Amino acid sequence: MSVISLCHAGQAAAPGRALRVYRTLNTVMLAMLLLAPGWAGAETHTNLQAVTATGTSAWSGTHPFTLRGVLLCNPDDMLDPTPNYLPYNDGENLGRMGGQWQIAFQAVEPGDRGGTFCWMGQNYGNLSWIRNSDLSYTNEAWTAEILRLSFDPATMRPFRAGDLIEVTARRSLFFGGKRNINEAHGIDPTNNFEIRLLVAGYGLPAPEVITLADVKRADNTDIFDPTRASGGEYYQGMRVRINNLTLLTTNGWNPTNAWGNRLCTATDGTGRTFPLRHPRYSLGPPPSGSFDAIGIFNQESGSGIQGTNGYELFVQQVIPRDPPHLSIAARAAISWPTNGATYVLEYANEPGSTNWSVLTNAPVTIEGRNTVLDDLTVPQRYYRLRRTN
Repeated sequence: MSVISLCHAGQAAAPGRALRVYRTLNTVMLAMLLLAPGWAGAETHTNLQAVTATGTSAWSGTHPFTLRGVLLCNPDDMLDPTPNYLPYNDGENLGRMGGQWQIAFQAVEPGDRGGTFCWMGQNYGNLSWIRNSDLSYTNEAWTAEILRLSFDPATMRPFRAGDLIEVTARRSLFFGGKRNINEAHGIDPTNNFEIRLLVAGYGLPAPEVITLADVKRADNTDIFDPTRASGGEYYQGMRVRINNLTLLTTNGWNPTNAWGNRLCTATDGTGRTFPLRHPRYSLGPPPSGSFDAIGIFNQESGSGIQGTNGYELFVQQVIPRDPPHLSIAARAAISWPTNGATYVLEYANEPGSTNWSVLTNAPVTIEGRNTVLDDLTVPQRYYRLRRTN
């Protein structure tokens, strides 16, 4: 999206003006989209993710519906979509899903809050309650589905984090503590969900800054609030920044691991711990000191009948709280023209010093200039040329 200037001719934009204009234009554009005709069956993230006292879905809406929000990740950041058809074969591949695809997008409309995940898998036929290879995608059919969901159908532009999108859902299921838009484990095209690009590069929402005390009790149990006004439910599906963490385990700090093996445990030093899930791209080596983590607040209770625990952070960025200090080189090179009068190179270790010493290192000629190399034994040094004739 282009940023335009709202200044009068000859008037320079004040610092930060362009950013404010950008946000204003996004707000106006969003309002125009919300008022556009044809948005029948519109749903909100708040309604869709409503839960009961046991953390199961309390949503009472109907399909199909449309849901809008900002895409928080690229389509291949979370799960590996590589085609991998695995026939059921009398239970040989029971539970093996092969290729998988998942995104998360966050509410942008006034009064709405939270976010929703969209998921699909290749080998539904290997699920224990299905056990039928005919109900899995072949590699060719799976590839077509991934292309359909990873590119805007009108422009063929690939979806990217920060895009404003609209999802049309014909099926959705509760699992792991949240209601997911999916295909209800069926390959029939009537189960398809679809994604439409509304604004390319709309912009990621600023992460909400939290600490582990906002989502974990002092006894290290998850804070579950069925009203979704506090605890993990308040942040589920949203972009957050968790401050002041250190890693307790690092085995899962690996982008090549499978989803279930990309988990590490972090702590804030108060007895609270929290799971961090690594993305499929490199975040660099595991942080050795204190850091803040920015990512998508997720829930994976592992159950279809309860959702009061299992909160975690899908990490997208790591910010060290004690970054490494920059150091100067151990050797300095000082040079000046060889032509003209004779000079002596002198040095001092303090600015404005009256105590200058002659640097006795002999100069060498490099490309017509006198150059002296000085091995530094102090953090800083000042030099001057003193004319001798």
